[in-house]
Amino acid sequence: MMMDYQLTLKTILSRAKNIYSKKEVISRDYSEDFKYTYGDMYERVKKLGNVLEELGVKKGDKIGTLAWNNHRHLEIYFAVPMTGAILHTLNLRLSAEQLAYVINHGEDKVIFVDKDVVPLLEAIQDHLKTVEKIVIMSDTKEVPENNLKGEVFSYEALLEKASSEIEFPDLDEKTPAAMCYTTATTGNPKGVVYTHRSIVLHCFSIICPEALDLHESDCLMPFVPMFHVNAWGLPYAATWVGANQVYPGSRPDPETVCRLMDDYKVTLGAGVPTIWMGTYPVWEQGKYEYSHIRGLVCGGSAAPRHLIKGYSQVLGIPIIHAYGMTETSPLVLASKPKSYMQDLDEEEKINIATKQGLLVPGLEMKAIDDEGNEIKWDGTEMGELLLKGPWIAGEYYKEPEKTEETIKDGWLHTGDIVTIDQEGYVKIVDRAKDLIKSGGEWISSVDLENIIMTHPNVKEAAVISVPHEKWIERPMAFVVLDDEGKDKITEKDILEHIEPKVSRIWVPDKVEFIDEIPKTSVGKFSKRVLREKYVEEE
Repeated sequence: MMMDYQLTLKTILSRAKNIYSKKEVISRDYSEDFKYTYGDMYERVKKLGNVLEELGVKKGDKIGTLAWNNHRHLEIYFAVPMTGAILHTLNLRLSAEQLAYVINHGEDKVIFVDKDVVPLLEAIQDHLKTVEKIVIMSDTKEVPENNLKGEVFSYEALLEKASSEIEFPDLDEKTPAAMCYTTATTGNPKGVVYTHRSIVLHCFSIICPEALDLHESDCLMPFVPMFHVNAWGLPYAATWVGANQVYPGSRPDPETVCRLMDDYKVTLGAGVPTIWMGTYPVWEQGKYEYSHIRGLVCGGSAAPRHLIKGYSQVLGIPIIHAYGMTETSPLVLASKPKSYMQDLDEEEKINIATKQGLLVPGLEMKAIDDEGNEIKWDGTEMGELLLKGPWIAGEYYKEPEKTEETIKDGWLHTGDIVTIDQEGYVKIVDRAKDLIKSGGEWISSVDLENIIMTHPNVKEAAVISVPHEKWIERPMAFVVLDDEGKDKITEKDILEHIEPKVSRIWVPDKVEFIDEIPKTSVGKFSKRVLREKYVEEE
């Protein structure tokens, strides 16, 4: 028999402090780049633990963060779960209505907010039901000017006054540590709660060679937002192995990303395809050095072949395709050639890299057809991808009906249609329910259609995805006007009707007015016909 040893986040941070106390975390702050060591970070995390106690935070309380990728956010990543509370990272790109919903549904007690994001919170504060205190994060000790109500504090002022003497409790590994909400493909976002155990085991998958092979000599830049599935779990894994970390801060542009990666010799970056599409021409100009980069992890949506090929063959930087979702913590697949594939020609290697990849160690998968039969691993048959494992969600937070719809017989039904080839490489070939994925964000065509059809002069509306050079996919709307609206309502009118109701990325790029939406034999909108008639013609 082995020891009954609990897998908790305290062991991750303790290892970084004890073994890698001199390794560094760099963060792009509001005035200049901020730099400190894991040893320094550990002291601030301890102080933050005492701050949480002073704020009245108890075990099981939900603590929201409305913040960018920076060192303060990283400190909260550890301090909140290590006290027994639950970290709830809030997606600052949600619409105001959805942001208020997830805060209320998650029952957040305290919210930590970056100073430049405060207006988002001000806009919804009258709708928040459980929030008692707000802490504003900036590079000064003064509370920035704001219109927030209730108790508002400065993060740096609280830390300055706090003691670093604290003994974090020994927690059961199944204690909830963090929660994230999906980006709401239909209806309201759904909450997923991660335990200490699931996060630690997920870290094992990230650092293993068959996945991202993250190790101490790396310098990691998680460009993927820290509010999105815990930045793919990378901040935890990098801390555990003692890798240097670089955080790009508020609203970084491609030039800033390339500058940071050059200045601090980043070896591994992680982000959605649109960020790597933006950095490619900057690196191609030769202004910044990039020879130190051993790979760029690309997830959130499929990376275009021309992007993978350009990085690999022109810049000499491998794109590591990865796949996951909020429900899977998220890493599930990573695309790397096997050892006996190293002699393949470049085009064959690109073919492998365009696939979402091989199942990482620790999980199980299968794909089933409409009748529930497992598909053949021949790269041709298609089926829905099903997953199970220790970092796969077993339920949605306070959503028993949605849990029953998605998790059946111990398997998570992803809704993604895939093929699996003879080598085990998975390729996403379609998405269920006509979802649109733009710049790594899901967009519900059904929700958009319903919003458009609330316009008084709209009889029918259908939304499809169309290819886009930068964002991979964008929504295009087809609208049928009533007699009063014909020759009167314009594309601008429709877009202005949509804009206040959704986040900016949801607003369609184009509105096409047609006489009738084509329909199937059972009266449903035939989006296949729309794609064939309008997209292929373009």
